[in-house]
Amino acid sequence: MKEYHITLIETNNPAILKFEANHFLVKQNYEFKNIDEAKNSPLAQQLFYLPFIKTVYISGNFIALERYDIVQWNDVKDEVAQQLVEYLNAGEPIVNEPETSKKVAVTVYAEVTPNPAVMKFVANKAIVPSIFEFKNIDEAKDSELAKQLFHFPFVKEVFFDQNYVSVTKYDVAEWDEITMEVREFIRDFLAEGKEVVSAEAKQAEPTNGNPDLEGKEVVHDDTSKQIIDILEEYVKPAVASDGGNILFQSYEEQSKTVNVILQGACSGCPSSTFTLKNGIETMLKNMLGDKVHEVVALNG
Repeated sequence: MKEYHITLIETNNPAILKFEANHFLVKQNYEFKNIDEAKNSPLAQQLFYLPFIKTVYISGNFIALERYDIVQWNDVKDEVAQQLVEYLNAGEPIVNEPETSKKVAVTVYAEVTPNPAVMKFVANKAIVPSIFEFKNIDEAKDSELAKQLFHFPFVKEVFFDQNYVSVTKYDVAEWDEITMEVREFIRDFLAEGKEVVSAEAKQAEPTNGNPDLEGKEVVHDDTSKQIIDILEEYVKPAVASDGGNILFQSYEEQSKTVNVILQGACSGCPSSTFTLKNGIETMLKNMLGDKVHEVVALNG
């Protein structure tokens, strides 16, 4: 059974707050302005019992709520988030969506990455709610798309993030020979409306090299938190555009060493060392001063 977590995200409109889930909630977009309009959404109906709820938006992996001015979000947001978590984890219906076998309109295009072994296949819609990485077909047991991609003899690794798939190939094939085949296969899979990853699929998260920490929350010191913030704001967007990801693993205060994990196109990329030393390491040194001496990367 899926275990839901909610992240609060502010919007440009102070009256609207997003409650983002770690799993997809619905296939379509919905807007309800009152409890009558929400007759097909038990969740929205329940939310309208809160006297300050003006509008309910449900789309993809988030619920956005617009409030009346009788309250401020700071006074009620935690209680609403807790109510949503309890509702979702109870397995209650979100929206009673009609079943359909009609194909979904999906486009997928191929994009080269700095890593010559990796091609990025970008869809025009979100395909996963988080990051997933599969090194082999055994790891892909909870992802039908990754499992099927591994049936291609030239596929070495598969990486999912938001709206794209990064595929790492073996040297037995050249991209100009296989790109079209892989692109069409991914497009057809998505067009069938199939689930890319199941609820049991393990998200790609670091455990600091300690298997005992797997699935547990890691408490970071202040410097580690600063490093994570810098990576999230300045590094991850650029890395994602190249079909990869970077994860903070640990900070060694005594040696002032930052350990990170490279995933997707960044893993094993010939230019990753240059980027690491001349980009990320320099940035952290400039922003954190003598707290950082070196950045060391491990391939995910």
